Order: sequence, then C-alpha cells, then structure tokens
Amino acid sequence: MGCLKIYRENYAGMTAVSNLFIDKYMKDANDAQLKIYLYLLRMTEAGLPTSISDMADLFNYTEKDVLRALKYWEKEHLLSLEYEEGKSLSGIRLLELSGKAPSESAPVVSFVHLPARTEASQTGYSVPSYSLDQLKEFKEREETAQLLFVAEQYIGRPLSPTEINTILFFSDRLGFSEDLIDYLIQYCVDKGKKDFRYIEKVAVSWAQEGITTPKDAARLSGKYDKIVYTVMKALGKSGTPTKAEADFALKWVKEYGFTQDIILEACRRTVMATDKHRFEYADRILGNWSRQQVRHKADIRALDDAYAKNKAARPSGKAAQGAGSFGNNAFNQFLHTDYDFDALEKEILSN
Repeated sequence: MGCLKIYRENYAGMTAVSNLFIDKYMKDANDAQLKIYLYLLRMTEAGLPTSISDMADLFNYTEKDVLRALKYWEKEHLLSLEYEEGKSLSGIRLLELSGKAPSESAPVVSFVHLPARTEASQTGYSVPSYSLDQLKEFKEREETAQLLFVAEQYIGRPLSPTEINTILFFSDRLGFSEDLIDYLIQYCVDKGKKDFRYIEKVAVSWAQEGITTPKDAARLSGKYDKIVYTVMKALGKSGTPTKAEADFALKWVKEYGFTQDIILEACRRTVMATDKHRFEYADRILGNWSRQQVRHKADIRALDDAYAKNKAARPSGKAAQGAGSFGNNAFNQFLHTDYDFDALEKEILSN
C-alpha cells in the first residue's frame, strides 16, 4: 500500500503533542489513558478548567476510570496530582516528558473544587463551573481582556483558569462591574491577600452588603477600619493594629453583629480587669454575650441583674467554691462585676 497524504481543511486551533510522547508513551497506554492525557493537553493549551466529572461525562467513563488514568500518567512522571489539605484533588501539573519536577511556569489544569465552596453555597453564592464556550467568550471581551491584564499585575503572575472562572463568577453571578472587580482585587492585594479564596469571600460579603460600586466598597471598608481603631483606643492600644487585633474587631462587627456601644462596653469591662491579653479577654466577653443573644445594652443590664441575684442567693465560703474549678459561673463572674485575671488568663492560654 502506498503512502497516504494527510490534508487539513478549516483548521481552527491546535494542540501540540510531543514526539517523545508518541514514540515512547503512546504505545503502552490504553484507550482511556490516551484520551484523558490528550484532553488535558487540550485544556492546558486553551487555558481552561475542567473537572473529574466533566471528563467522565465527556468520554462516558466513570470517575474512577478518570482517576485511574490520571494516576497512571502520574506513575509515568508525565503529570503530578495536587491535593487540597491532603485529601481532595484540586489540580494537575503537566510535567516535562523527561520526568523532571515541575517549574513554577509549568502549565496547570485546575479543577473546580466544589467541596471547598460549601460556605458560599450555603449562602446562595456558589461558584459554578463555566463551560469552555462561556470562558472563551468572557476572555475575548475587550473590557475583560483589560481587566484580566490588570488583575495579573496586582497578583504578580498569570491567572490560572480557575481564577479566571472566579472572576467570571464576580461578573456573571454577583453582578460586579469591571471597575468594582478591579477595586476588589486591589483592595485585597493591598491587605497582603492574593489568594483567590480570600478574594472570593470578600466579594460574597460585599454582594451580601449590597455593594455595587467602588465608592460603596470604600465606604464599607472605611466603616470597618474605623471600628478597628475605635476598639484599639478603647482597649488602650496605640499604633497600627496587627492582623489578629483587626480580625477580632471585625469578627465582633461582622460575625456577632454587635453595634459599637456593645463592643465598647465589653472593652470598658476588659480595661477594668486587666492590662494583658485585652483582645482575647474582650473576645470572651463578647462571645458569651453573643451566645446569650445580647443586642442592646439593656440586655447586658438584665444579665448583670440576674447574675447579682444568683450571686446573692449562693451560699458563701469555700463550700460554694466546690473544687475550685473554673466553670461557667466563674467565667460569668468575670463578665460582670468581680474579676480574677489570673484565672481567666489560664483559661485563655489553655485553649
């Protein structure tokens, strides 16, 4: 039989396959292993994300078939599998065919890892896995190309496909404008946070607050910055707050939902009690008030009155102290009138 000529018409793209792969690796691989590897090359070339379930559906395999194919190529040193917290598969790094360890610039096919987004899903803000066509259309928009370029300048490296998927989520599901996404990424980077999971959490919190413009975001950020410095002053602190100190103050506002007067009352009681570990001490007070559903200063007075009555009804002396354990009653005591910082300090440091 004579040689065959190979023609190509209306070609709309290209995925490069190494000759070394064809010569050395292709002959020993089965059908599933070949399809999965070639598909990963395709996704990497296009800069698009995929997932185990996507590949299983595309090739009519089970997810176990896909995982077996991936582990085969990992054993052959053509790729390395990346895991999140040692459990869930989160990404694939394609290696040089020589089997060398991946460099920082080695291409990565990233997975959309839904279990890691449980918190967002519960609040109705889950990040979807966009189709290849949706991502391609998004990347080809003129305004998007500029936004992605600016984002890469802020982050200091090229964006991964999963990160581009997240930026599309900001635009598509959260309704953020390009200007607001630009401000969002810059805001997080200025705080030393380049991790897109952190950026995503901030974006979701802004969406929940009804933020629609950079001006709104700046106003919200300024409000939180103000409460941090107000708390610093109330606890007798000066200078720039540490991250841990700022996190405490923002927790009291955002997680517990306390107004400034409630927080300042906790700070006042803290200052009366101690000059050490004040943020931790105030956090214990506010955590207790949150569990007791304090919303107004009148609620605190009611707790004080109930404590005073309970204390008056208790027998005095060592019998009332029992074994001297540091229990709930003792801790409630610290939250009201009588303070024993040494005991509280032991409680704080023991956790």
